Amino acid sequence: MSENAAENLAYVRGQIEKAAREARREPSSVQLVAIAKTFGADEILPVIEAGQRLFGENRVQEAKAKWPELRAEYPDIELHLVGPLQTNKVKDAIELFDVIQTVDRMSLASELAKVIAKTGGRKLPRFFVQINTGEEPQKAGIAPGDADQFIHACRAQHGLVIEGLMCIPPADEAPAPHFALTRKIAERNGLKLLSMGMSADFETAINLGATHVRVGSAIFGTRPKIV
Repeated sequence: MSENAAENLAYVRGQIEKAAREARREPSSVQLVAIAKTFGADEILPVIEAGQRLFGENRVQEAKAKWPELRAEYPDIELHLVGPLQTNKVKDAIELFDVIQTVDRMSLASELAKVIAKTGGRKLPRFFVQINTGEEPQKAGIAPGDADQFIHACRAQHGLVIEGLMCIPPADEAPAPHFALTRKIAERNGLKLLSMGMSADFETAINLGATHVRVGSAIFGTRPKIV
């Protein structure tokens, strides 16, 4: 891997295109979300200048500190929240993010609906439901067995437009079965978007239908340690 993030970006894009073609898919059917958590604006800027426009962040406060200025200069950037969302951060999240990939509990769905109503629908992010495919207690997400009911409640009770699903397979298990399970849930709920796959496994995710892959370290390098 190069020390140059723009070169890494070009390499990752090439690997995405290769994986898509091997899966007999159009490369344009897979979108790269560059995960910029812990990296500052000076490290992100070369990637923006290389043409990347979709970025992901894990924390609302971190995103709030660096993205408004960048987006003022590059207004076509699309920003995704890919980390857990606390209900007390919903207002800021709705203002900051175009896509919230981590809708994972009824209290959050309710709060999202309330805040959107207060804005009069002026700011309406797109939503993905996070599926905890491994049912790991330390990880956010809806259990697969509860997913259909939860998606229905988000739509019917809270009026949220759910566009897709997101998953993070257990680190110690093969990712393919988890990606396949997420795709099955999406299909039976009429969802066309799948956020699956990260730096180590995005090729597998693309083969199993991912429309969004979340890649950070393969582009930006090793993340700084947070003290």
